[in-house]
Amino acid sequence: MTALRILIAFGLAGAVAACLPMKAKIPTGAEDFATYCAACHGTDGKGAGAVAAVLSAAPADLTQLSASNKGTFPSARVMSKVWGYTSQPAPEGPVMPPFADLLEGDTVLYDSGDGIATPTPLRLVQLSEYVQTLQE
Repeated sequence: MTALRILIAFGLAGAVAACLPMKAKIPTGAEDFATYCAACHGTDGKGAGAVAAVLSAAPADLTQLSASNKGTFPSARVMSKVWGYTSQPAPEGPVMPPFADLLEGDTVLYDSGDGIATPTPLRLVQLSEYVQTLQE
């Protein structure tokens, strides 16, 4: 009798779990970089991606952001750049792809170096942190 109750309990738990909405997997910063950035900036972030040669402006070398900022990675500037392209497209047309997906979903409190923890889209933070790993 006890075994039957256990089987029924597990069966009900499985049925309930099957009815709950599945939370979508959140891509990592590396995965979002591959999706949104690598075609232009290259998989190494140096600016020599597969489509870089056909662009009107050369993509930035993302590996030199810290070096050009006195050795400190400019997280706020990186995230603002991505956010800015989403909210205010360049007048000459889109230079970077739309990043709306990176701005939706979960947010985290993030201090980009100014001492103020601000609710920030998780995927934007992850992308910035991934770009930070590319620094030379």
